[in-house]
Amino acid sequence: MNKFISCFLTLLGMNVCTACCNQHKDVSAEEFSSLISNTETQVVDVRSAEEFREGHIKDALNIDVNDSTFMKKAIAMLDKERQVAVYCRSGRRSAKAAELLTSEGYLVSNLSGGILNWKEKQMETTTDSTEVDVFKTPGGKTVRFHALTHGSIRINYDGKEIEIDPVGKLGGRLIDYANLPKADFILVTHEHGDHFDMEAIQQLTRPGTCLIANLQCTNIAGHGLHMRNGDKLDFDGGITIEAVPAYNTSEGHMQFHPQGRDNGYILTLDGLRIYIAGDTEDIPEMEHMGNIDIAFLPCNQPYTMTIEQFIRAARIVKPTVLFPYHYSQTDVSALPDLLKADGIEVKIRHYE
Repeated sequence: MNKFISCFLTLLGMNVCTACCNQHKDVSAEEFSSLISNTETQVVDVRSAEEFREGHIKDALNIDVNDSTFMKKAIAMLDKERQVAVYCRSGRRSAKAAELLTSEGYLVSNLSGGILNWKEKQMETTTDSTEVDVFKTPGGKTVRFHALTHGSIRINYDGKEIEIDPVGKLGGRLIDYANLPKADFILVTHEHGDHFDMEAIQQLTRPGTCLIANLQCTNIAGHGLHMRNGDKLDFDGGITIEAVPAYNTSEGHMQFHPQGRDNGYILTLDGLRIYIAGDTEDIPEMEHMGNIDIAFLPCNQPYTMTIEQFIRAARIVKPTVLFPYHYSQTDVSALPDLLKADGIEVKIRHYE
């Protein structure tokens, strides 16, 4: 009997300990501010997309806890090795999200009183609805990637603004380029409407803005630097741009992106090499990209790659960090796990 009681108490203690370990921490606005000042902390707004657009904490990811796919998206987007800081309007939904996340092994802090409390403390919010990822170049300079939509990426580097395939309206998403900083460089991969938008280009252009594109786009725009596959340009500030092939290879799909017409780009910023693939399948030229630190690969057949092609391309290019983009309705949530053993960190952002 004593032995039975002892075993029971031991198991009870283990369960209590496990329950304690799986509890999130509720923190004040001041504590939350201190926590998210560390760029390693992952900030998550668990409200609806509509609430998020009305105003949110800077650099927050938006994953709606009331969406049935919340955990699936969270696991795809969040790193378990890094602290997670969650918030909602008043703290109730984020407490629910915190419980779900801690049950999966995340270390989570919840903002008590939510964004209402945050605003009462007169702390900063923004209406910029993009997600931001921050990296350092080998020389110690900061590079920020803003996930705008689909194939549109905004990059900040050493005081420079670089826009990739800026498009102002796509589906239900609107990007107000008139309210964004003017661009130093605008790179366009090809002339399809989800990549080439003259109104957005005009809104981003100032004297000195450098438009770089394939031949069709520079002809339509009436200006800009035309780059062919294989061309390379060097600019001040440690910026190099290489145009690389982007095309379809699957039978019945080659008319979408014929070989030799469109560009992908390798952008080198102070030694940090970034591959922006454009609309392409897993082409042989990927074998010769060289060392790639960060890659953006598309995933939406029939126009670009299937999941299987995407995985093959990732294993050929072997970037340190990989962003699936241009994925529309393709379910890319399994990619982080599928490529983890390859040593590739996959980050899912809102590039539908």
